[in-house]
Amino acid sequence: MKSLQDLRMMNFVTPVIYGSTKVLSFYKKKLGLEDLTYNQVKEEHQFQAKLINVVNCWEETIEIRPGHVTKEGGTYAWNALKRGAEDLKAGFLDAIVTAPINKASIQSDEFGFPGHTEYFASISENEGSLMFMVSDMVKVAVVTGHIPLSEVGALIDEKRVKTSLRVLIESLKKDFGIKKPKIGVLGVNPHAGESGLLGTEEKEILVPTIAEFKEKGDLVFGPFPSDGFFGSDMYQHYDACLAMYHDQGLIPFKCIAFTAGVNFTAGLSFIRTSPDHGTGFDIAGEGVASCDSMRAAIMQAYEIAKNHRAFITV
Repeated sequence: MKSLQDLRMMNFVTPVIYGSTKVLSFYKKKLGLEDLTYNQVKEEHQFQAKLINVVNCWEETIEIRPGHVTKEGGTYAWNALKRGAEDLKAGFLDAIVTAPINKASIQSDEFGFPGHTEYFASISENEGSLMFMVSDMVKVAVVTGHIPLSEVGALIDEKRVKTSLRVLIESLKKDFGIKKPKIGVLGVNPHAGESGLLGTEEKEILVPTIAEFKEKGDLVFGPFPSDGFFGSDMYQHYDACLAMYHDQGLIPFKCIAFTAGVNFTAGLSFIRTSPDHGTGFDIAGEGVASCDSMRAAIMQAYEIAKNHRAFITV
């Protein structure tokens, strides 16, 4: 709601909120946002330009308790996500911007995914997707996403790394308009394996893969020790970097670009972005949360959609 308060946003996008007008009304009053107006969509897909549109995804009256994790809240989050995803796939939307979800409460027989990224990958027409954290300062993709650290090693193989690099290169070209992207690949182990002393994944998997991409003319370099890559600001010389696992890439990314960062799922057959943070249940309903990342996610979705049109035209 905060991110859409600035009406200049309507010069770029027509927002469609999938949720509940009753919930919006509750928070309008609680947070003193009475000047925020919206159009309740009564006829399916009849969205009004220059207005905030709201699609009611449930009708029953519910008790709203800010900051409380409930199974009902997870059910309604799934209702909204499913309805928005259906309209996205049907072509009624140009892009979808997902708000953070509580990954525990949303679990059900219908939603058995670790997060949004895996769900959207499952309904995409394209094979291969990538969690891609983006900002004007740094861009970081990860080979393995929401999995336990104990399972990472088994999933770092030549096929997965090659697929991730291909998706990343294509995304930088199509989604971000970079004609010849330069990519830094991070090692799996401390000091990028220290020539095999601290692990062999670099020598056996990453070095041959990087060489293969270079032979094809791609600007792919590494593997680099992740601490030095970020600590020495080396990342500034690359359009993006490919990390091997979640925290290796997301910890430095959020240290550098937390308030302006966007989570983009690259490689899908549609556009999906989200803020780079979680639900913040501890401050829910207090009006103190920053809307910077949500606003950035909305505008990033707009920019990617614009780049797609230019890419197709060319």
